[in-house]
Amino acid sequence: MPNVPTTAPTSPGAPPLHRLLLQAADCVQAVQGGHSLTDALGRVPPELRPGTQALSFTALRRLGSAQALRQQLAPKTPPPRVDALLLTALALLWDADDAPYAEHTLVDQAVQAAKQRAPASQGFINAVLRRFLREREALSAAARRDPLGAFNHPLWWLEAVKRDWPAQWQDILAANNRPPPMVLRVNARRTSASAYLEALATVGISARLVGPEVPQAIVLDRPHPVQDLPGFAAGDVSVQDAAAQLAAHWLAQGLAPGARVLDACAAPGGKTAHLLELQQLDLLALDADGQRLQRVQENLLRLSLRAQLKAADARQTATWWDGRPFDAILLDAPCSAAGIVRRHPDVRWLRRPDDIRALAQTQAELLDALWPLLQPGGRLLYATCSIFRAEGQAQADAFLQRQSDAQPLPLGPLGGHLLPVADNGRPAFDGFFYAHFAKRPP
Repeated sequence: MPNVPTTAPTSPGAPPLHRLLLQAADCVQAVQGGHSLTDALGRVPPELRPGTQALSFTALRRLGSAQALRQQLAPKTPPPRVDALLLTALALLWDADDAPYAEHTLVDQAVQAAKQRAPASQGFINAVLRRFLREREALSAAARRDPLGAFNHPLWWLEAVKRDWPAQWQDILAANNRPPPMVLRVNARRTSASAYLEALATVGISARLVGPEVPQAIVLDRPHPVQDLPGFAAGDVSVQDAAAQLAAHWLAQGLAPGARVLDACAAPGGKTAHLLELQQLDLLALDADGQRLQRVQENLLRLSLRAQLKAADARQTATWWDGRPFDAILLDAPCSAAGIVRRHPDVRWLRRPDDIRALAQTQAELLDALWPLLQPGGRLLYATCSIFRAEGQAQADAFLQRQSDAQPLPLGPLGGHLLPVADNGRPAFDGFFYAHFAKRPP
């Protein structure tokens, strides 16, 4: 999902707030019903989508607090469409110092939205919201005594993070509730990061280099639409978090021109493109979802890059592999996305505890299916955008137990688990896990 500002538009030509609230409430209701925010936003009229996305992001980041408040204010749950509107309004009112609109405006427009959505609920919505404003301090304090209200994550998720990261769990959960930075990847075939930094300055966009560990990465001081970025359409730059940029940076090292490389779960194609920006490769981009492969093709076309694309389940090697071994394999495996919650605030509300076990099983199957396709001396880089150890270090350790010819390779201080918290002055990366393996000769 693209990086966008999380404050809804307030210009004279912006859509009326009550229309945005209705759309945002529909998105919240969809997520509560098990549907992704991306799909829900796809059904929003284009002229309302930016404002709706901004409000939906804020509402989902504060949904636990809103639920804890609503439980106090209206213990009997209202009908789903009314409840979603009420939760959205409470979430937007939650932080008086960081509300996207004035309190009286939000209340007035929420009542106007209720008039259109469910006229009989107008008085109910008005009474609940005004009571919250009158009793904000006491109600908020009580909500914060509820772990759901304090941390805005499902309780099972909170316990899992606490178990995996006992010293950092509160920092991780707090980071998940903040908007992420917008990070760019400079196309090394066309320019350098330092030169592109100067190009940004000429158009008044303030930014800085991330650091030598991710040499193509630039972090913007605040998000900007991609059409404002110099040379975006021409392929000079892409949007990609620094943590995700590490994959191609590490795997491309030591690969000769023309090396045969597999990107096993390629969509939407950021890592595929980055590999090709760093080296001329014979690259196969594979993904089980043919529609998502279209995104890979679109990215490659904008960047004037070429790869072979194929829709297939990477585990079913007999259906797609031609028998020629690969010099390197990137396995960015399907995962819980627990490391990118700040970019996808719906993820925490969509996942269930059993999902982690099922995903870990899929990850193990992918590792075992792809390992025989690697030539002796070749390398496999395993990645997940997750902070859960079951999808990271535990998965890597189990793989080494199963594969006697797999040798772990060091990745330096950024290898292993990356957490979405700032460290020694560098900006917070997305949460990720990386493990690098070489195949020993027989």
